[in-house]
Amino acid sequence: MAQYFEERPQAASRPGTVTLVLADLHLKLATDSGVFSPERIDPGTRVLLETVPPPPQEGDLLDLGCGYGPIALTMAVRAPHARVWAVDVNRRSLELCARNAKTAGLDRVRPVHPDEVPSGVRFAAIWSNPAIRIGKQALHDMLTHWLDRLQPGAAAHLVVQRHLGADSLQRWLSQQGRPTTRVASRSGYRVLKVEAAQAQERKAR
Repeated sequence: MAQYFEERPQAASRPGTVTLVLADLHLKLATDSGVFSPERIDPGTRVLLETVPPPPQEGDLLDLGCGYGPIALTMAVRAPHARVWAVDVNRRSLELCARNAKTAGLDRVRPVHPDEVPSGVRFAAIWSNPAIRIGKQALHDMLTHWLDRLQPGAAAHLVVQRHLGADSLQRWLSQQGRPTTRVASRSGYRVLKVEAAQAQERKAR
């Protein structure tokens, strides 16, 4: 079965559009088959975007698992002077995200494959609806890699379904030396705030 986290989806193209309406923005987004939630804005994504605090206004921001771009574009609207890295392994998603950013006039969004983010970039914030279905170990490895790139004092906000392990993920993150708190809970989703680990704690792991 094809998965949205494949690099090159085999599903035949079926272009479509969805509309993202929040209190502060209205975006029409191009979608396609073979990407995450192509027929509507995912409910978890909506919970995140309606509850997360404003992003830092400058620096580098990260949308981890950008899909066709609803989170990355919202970050760019809310922080117009920041640079937003929209990261995904799915090449079709990246093409759509780039198209949607161009249509919206958001030229500070950079849709890229994970390998294309320069190693020296450190993030002032991370927002993500992470791909839980890649498996626990792969998820842990992915989160560790990117959370280690938070700037000191910065935080990530992750949205995870309760029945897909939000509470166990919160415990695991805290055990890794990353203070993690639940900042919102709605419609079966948890929004977790993950603070950057202290340097000595990262070294100890």
